Amino acid sequence: MAGPLAGIRVLDLSRVMAGPWCTQLLADLGAEVVKIERREGGDDTRHWGPPWLKDTDDNDTNEAAYYLSANRGKHSLTLDIATDEGRRIVRDLAAKSDIFIENFKVGDLAEKGLGYDDLCAVNPGIIYCSITGFGQTGPRASQAGYDYLIQGMGGLMSITGVADGEPGAGPQRVGLAVSDLTTGMYSAIGILAALNHREKTGEGQYIDLALLDTQVGWLANQAQNYFTSGVCPGRTGAWHPNVAPYQPFKTKDGYVIIAIGNDGQFRRFCVHIGVEELADDARFQSNSARVQNRAALAEIMEGYISERDSREWMEELPKIAVPCGPINSIDQVFEEPQVAARGMKSEVPHPLAGSMSIVGNPLKFSITDIEYLKAPPTLGEDSDDVLGRILGKSPEEIEKLRKSEII
Repeated sequence: MAGPLAGIRVLDLSRVMAGPWCTQLLADLGAEVVKIERREGGDDTRHWGPPWLKDTDDNDTNEAAYYLSANRGKHSLTLDIATDEGRRIVRDLAAKSDIFIENFKVGDLAEKGLGYDDLCAVNPGIIYCSITGFGQTGPRASQAGYDYLIQGMGGLMSITGVADGEPGAGPQRVGLAVSDLTTGMYSAIGILAALNHREKTGEGQYIDLALLDTQVGWLANQAQNYFTSGVCPGRTGAWHPNVAPYQPFKTKDGYVIIAIGNDGQFRRFCVHIGVEELADDARFQSNSARVQNRAALAEIMEGYISERDSREWMEELPKIAVPCGPINSIDQVFEEPQVAARGMKSEVPHPLAGSMSIVGNPLKFSITDIEYLKAPPTLGEDSDDVLGRILGKSPEEIEKLRKSEII
């Protein structure tokens, strides 16, 4: 059965990560996504290598891994939107689309006659989503925003890294472009909500997404810690500010994470290591007490944990319902039996490589399951198909556009 968004068409004028991540999610769900790219070079991330995808002869292609991570399931149409004809094609496609996504600077597309009001005039039901660094309003609206900058401005780096006074102290960037990725996810949520609204009313609408807004919204419990206590959270390294013991511990041959979330789990752990009296110690009887005496507790626990191998702890503690797991490298992640069982690595056919590995979508549907039918497209791979099938242009008209360097 087709995916849950089958029959929905998305016109995608976004590039890099936040917008493409959103449209890849929509493509995974069955939407038809037409990705409009510059004739020369296409999406910026096509060039963000190495590493590059290998072809069937094990030679590097021009397909960068970064681009491949966020563009599966889409149809690539090259188009020069600086030309009148290029812009006309965008409007014609918008008239036949449900969703329009872009991440140009504020006002850029409106100046080209491709703003929300312009497209709403040809398609009143269109859902138009703009993704920018700082949003459409405010003193920084005109400025470009990048994930690293947003991680700093949005407070994430202030709570990520080793605590002051400890070796290696200082703010750290999170190892993924989390501001981009979460903005892409919020965009998809907003679009789905707008689709529901349109289903009830027939009205499309405009959605304004900002990386900074998303990062601030994503501060979650840490922002609430600040609002509640008046104390600004800081970096705590590997341990949790509100729960203890909830951190990595050194074992005989490496590290494990032990994540004890309640008093019952803590008592079972203490019984397991033969020191139930530790659970009755006034310093550790409740989570609140354990948080206040975290360092003392961690020192005691590590004395026991370091006597045995990681594998022993990971096998034994889950048996008594005490969460325990490894700190995996990315190659180890995909060797995890649980990850394999959940289908989080898949293969998709690719015109240059024969096939390529992809990270699976975590959504699992009972009826409209996700299928991976199309690899991230090569630049302009689908230009003829999109123009012919959707807009009804003849081969001669398409060839004329190509000779005129419109596509």
